[in-house]
Amino acid sequence: MKANLAILKLVWPLALGMVNNAVMQFCDRAFLSHWSMEALEAVLPAGMLMWIFAGFFQSAIGYSSVFVGQFHGAKETEKCTESYRAATLIAAVSGVASLPILPFGEWVLSLFAPSPRVLDCEVAYFGATMSGAFFLYVQIAAAAYFTGLGRTRTVFWVNLAGNLLNIALDPIFIFVLDLGIAGAAAATVLSMALQAATLAFAAERAIRRERGAAPARPFPLRERLSLAARMLRFGVPSGLYTVLNILSFTIFVFITGGVGEMELAVSNACFTVNYLLFAPMEGFAIGASTLVAQAKGRGDPAAAARDARRVLLLGTGFAAAASALAVAFCHPILSLFAARAGSAAAEFHSLGFTLFLLMAAWQVFDSADVILSGALRGGGDTHFVMWWMLANSFGLWLPAVWVLSRVDNTMPALWSSMVAYVAILCVGTAVRWRGGKWKSIKVA
Repeated sequence: MKANLAILKLVWPLALGMVNNAVMQFCDRAFLSHWSMEALEAVLPAGMLMWIFAGFFQSAIGYSSVFVGQFHGAKETEKCTESYRAATLIAAVSGVASLPILPFGEWVLSLFAPSPRVLDCEVAYFGATMSGAFFLYVQIAAAAYFTGLGRTRTVFWVNLAGNLLNIALDPIFIFVLDLGIAGAAAATVLSMALQAATLAFAAERAIRRERGAAPARPFPLRERLSLAARMLRFGVPSGLYTVLNILSFTIFVFITGGVGEMELAVSNACFTVNYLLFAPMEGFAIGASTLVAQAKGRGDPAAAARDARRVLLLGTGFAAAASALAVAFCHPILSLFAARAGSAAAEFHSLGFTLFLLMAAWQVFDSADVILSGALRGGGDTHFVMWWMLANSFGLWLPAVWVLSRVDNTMPALWSSMVAYVAILCVGTAVRWRGGKWKSIKVA
């Protein structure tokens, strides 16, 4: 029981932080829905494209938490500091590398925008958030430092303050200053800047406190670059995993758009609920990664396996309970989205109930896979996680979805393919974890 409480102490700020981010995005879209339909239509594709690009850099930088965790477990404090310094260096380079992506991203948006006005909104939102991604990367580097040390509450409170600022600035920038979707983007960038500055200041303060009166040991630039290169060796596959995950899901959403308007509305409503339910699992995954890294740093793979198993049981138990509640309260939840369904309300609820059942099934498999993938990344097995995602998403699932869209183009059929997909992913990841190759991988 004490071990589970200790794990929850580490994980709950991470899980709530992910929910906090989901609520912030919901508020962004709610405010924009009162500005214009074009802004509301634009924020999802522009935001998803931004996260496809920025998610790669974010995950690659965030992998520094594994290095910090392993050095912390080995009680090598100075190397924890140097891991943070190397991550900050990668963040700075990533901020510069993100700028040339802007014209390419705008070109991609122009291929799919339904109208010039929507395209203008998409370009404004994408351009502002991608230009400010540097602050996100600095924030992630500092957050990874605290996460690796197990000080996740610091990250949560700074994240909460930043997102509250975002929500407070939204109506001012969108309506009072009459900036529309550009105002929503500006509020997001300012929020990221506040979080980056606060966490970076807190990290430097924690480093000075840990060092005390002892002078800082000189760390040659060559060694720091070597450490950064080792981080990228493991972090780049982690970043590609994130990109492949987002990209495959985005393609799936585009394919389901051909089923029908009412069906798409139901699907989008269910995906909105799904995101709120799934967001905490990303926190459990980071918690599993951190605990495995710390245990490996202590030279105790048995503890790593035990802690990962406990996180898995807690996470999947939470996912199962939350999914069961969602199914039980399916009708009132769907009623929030069915206000304009009119005579099709009964069909809306009937299809929604079916999709909720399928969502509950994949939530458990998806949660287990995400947590075990996090544990594998904590053990350094990032290449397997990336290749397994690539093989299943683009080699199996999406081709199957394409065939289904021509044979049985219905939402239940397409969503059932996702249940099968995440179940296969989960089984393969579980087999890899139990195989134990991660125990022999040297990361830091």
